[in-house]
Formats: sequence, C-alpha cells, structure tokens
Amino acid sequence: MSGITLTYDVYADDFSRAGEASGAVKGVLKQLGVPPDVVRKVAIAMYEGEINMVIHAKGGKITVNIMPDEIDITLADVGPGIPDIALAMTEGFSTASEKVRDLGFGAGMGLPNMKKYADHINVQTELGVGTTVNIKVKV
Repeated sequence: MSGITLTYDVYADDFSRAGEASGAVKGVLKQLGVPPDVVRKVAIAMYEGEINMVIHAKGGKITVNIMPDEIDITLADVGPGIPDIALAMTEGFSTASEKVRDLGFGAGMGLPNMKKYADHINVQTELGVGTTVNIKVKV
C-alpha cells in the first residue's frame, strides 16, 4: 500500500454533515485492509476533531495521509483559537453553547478523546487565527 492523501472541507455549524469526513476515512481504511483497532482509533480521533471544527471554528480543512505504517491526520481550522490548551485537554471542559449541547454535542471530550486514541498529538493554536491539530496513529 503506497501513500494516499484525502482532503475534506469542514463547515462551521453544519451539523447535518458533521462526521461525514471521518466516516469516509473509516470506509477507505476498511477497504484497504487496515486492522480494525487502527480504524477505530482513527475514526474516533478524527470524528472528535471534526466535530470540534463544526462547533468552534469558522470552517477548516482535514488532510489525511494514509501510509503503510501510519495514518497522519491534520485538522486545520479558522477559528477563535484555544486560550488554554491544558484546560481544553481536561475531560468534561467545554465552551460549547447551550444550543450545541441541546443537539447532543459539546460534552468536553473532543481533545481528550483525540489524545486518548492518537499515538501522537500536537496542537498549535493562535488566538483569533485558528487551531491546527496533528494526529498520528501507527498501523
């Protein structure tokens, strides 16, 4: 299996399409015969990032590089940035609005779950500019 690159646009507040990108990547990984435990880790970590982009950002792009030994996911958004990454990594901490919580999102598990299911995570953020999260999952 040689490297494959997939890209997806994510739109702010578009809950009707939230999760489509992570679902599509899950399908591709299954077709490629990636082990189920790896598919699960990628799908969960990517879904959490995708939902965070829908809830908190003004849009963004997800790039997934599928390589024989590693899945590399970059979620780059144009949003408010994260004022306190350590606090945002705390389970249950959320800045989601009441409207978003009423839809069943915003439980404060996004970044903690990304970290839990990634073999490596790097979060770069700039207030008023946006956030880029890079997740690596070994195959």
